[in-house]
Amino acid sequence: MLGLHLFEWTFQTATAVAAPYERVGNGVGDMIWHAGPMVKFVMLVLFAMSLACWCVIFMKLRYLRKVRKETDRFLDLYEQRKSFAVLYRESQIMEHSPLARIFRRGYMEWMRSAKVLGGQNLAEGPAAGSVFFESVERAVDGVVLGERRQMERFVPILATTGSSAPFIGLFGTVWGIMSSFQDIGLKGAANLAVVAPGISEALIATAMGLAAAIPAVIAYNHFVNRFRVMENEMQHFASDFLNLMKREWYRRAAPARAEGETARAVHEN
Repeated sequence: MLGLHLFEWTFQTATAVAAPYERVGNGVGDMIWHAGPMVKFVMLVLFAMSLACWCVIFMKLRYLRKVRKETDRFLDLYEQRKSFAVLYRESQIMEHSPLARIFRRGYMEWMRSAKVLGGQNLAEGPAAGSVFFESVERAVDGVVLGERRQMERFVPILATTGSSAPFIGLFGTVWGIMSSFQDIGLKGAANLAVVAPGISEALIATAMGLAAAIPAVIAYNHFVNRFRVMENEMQHFASDFLNLMKREWYRRAAPARAEGETARAVHEN
C-alpha cells in the first residue's frame, strides 16, 4: 500500500515538472503589461528612441528624394545653359538642390566682385583675378559646409540608437531576471513555472532593444553612403563651376589687356 502511494506521488511530481509552462495571457502585450516598473521604463525609453529614429528615417528619405529630383533637373539646365543669368533665374525655385545653391551663391559673389573690381582692373589679369577667385571660392566653400551640416542633421540619433539600444535592452533584461530570482527566493520554489514568466517578460526588453537598433544601424549606413556621394558631387560641381568662372574672367580680361598694351605702346612711342 505504501509503495502504491509512493508511486502515485512520484508520477504526479514528474508529470507536473514535465508539463509545459502555460502562460496566462494573449502574448507579448501581456508580458509587457506584467513586467516590472524598471523593465517598463526601459521599454518606454527604447520605444521613444525607436520612434525618433523612424521619424529621422522618413524625414531623410523625403529630403534625399527632393534633393535628387531637383539636382537632376538643375544639372540638365546647367548642361544646356544659354547664360549664367538665365540659369540663375531658373534655379531660384530649386530650394532643395545643393548644387543649385552652390551655383546661386557663387554667381552672386561673382557678380558682386566683378562690380567692385570694375572694368579697369580686368587689364591687371591674374593680379586682380586672384582676389576675385578667392572671394568666389570662399563663398562656394561656405555653401558646401552648410549643406554638409544640413545633410548630417539628426543623423547622430541613428548612430546613438544603433550603438546604445541593445545595451539598454540588456540592462532591462538583467534587471528583470534579478527580480525573477528574488521572487524565487521569496516563494521558495525554483521550478519552471516560477522562473519562466519573469524571464520571458525580461527578455522583451532585449528584443525591443534589437528592434530599435537594427533599423537605426541600417539606415545610418545607408544615409552616410548617400551623403558621401552627394558631398563628392558637390565638390566636383564646385570645382567645375570655379573653372568656368576663371575662363569667363580671362575671356573678359583679354580685350582689356590688349587695349592696355596698345595704349602703353602708343604712349611710349
